Amino acid sequence: MKIEQLAALIDHTLLKPDATPEQAARICREALDNGFAAVCVNPRFVPLATAALKGSSVKVCTVIGFPLGATTTEIKTAEARQAIQAGASEIDMVLWVGGVKSRQDEDVRRDISQVAKVCHESGAILKVILETSCLSDEEIVRACQLCMEAKADFVKTSTGFSSGGATTAVVRLMAETVQSAGLGVKASGGIRNYDDAAAMIEAGATRLGASAGVKIIEEARGK
Repeated sequence: MKIEQLAALIDHTLLKPDATPEQAARICREALDNGFAAVCVNPRFVPLATAALKGSSVKVCTVIGFPLGATTTEIKTAEARQAIQAGASEIDMVLWVGGVKSRQDEDVRRDISQVAKVCHESGAILKVILETSCLSDEEIVRACQLCMEAKADFVKTSTGFSSGGATTAVVRLMAETVQSAGLGVKASGGIRNYDDAAAMIEAGATRLGASAGVKIIEEARGK
């Protein structure tokens, strides 16, 4: 894979709680320099990123219901609507994990579909974070199916704030499950170097969420 193709799969991410405006501005410059797909920042930094990336191909992504996914559907839709109005064109929403585990599938489906509707009305895309370290394989498959039914655009592995991140086995399972519906798969959480990134892509990831985007590209150039 060419360097440019790899870079175009990376969401350059800054979601730590102590992130500063200066750090958010820096990852925007790094995204422009490297040709990343998007920057992924907390909602507070969406206006800053939108201004910094104006006129470029780099998208502004933000997180909704983050990091637990246990806020109400009404709050998630309001968050998504406000973020889109501020300039975000990609929304990474955290699934209601407890709803999947308790088999409240209709409520989970509604939660996703309402946010998907807000996104699609404005031309934004929706990625749903499953927090796979909290789910069994059966629950991961069922969560993916609910995302397909609710018209999400991507399924995503992890917030990076739970007990584990992306694994190749989970990415492969998700990719196999959503393939028929054409959803993307975003691997995130613990992707720290080029070898990690390459393994996730080989397993079926079509997007990578990583704070180590610059390091990944530097290592790719070295190879």
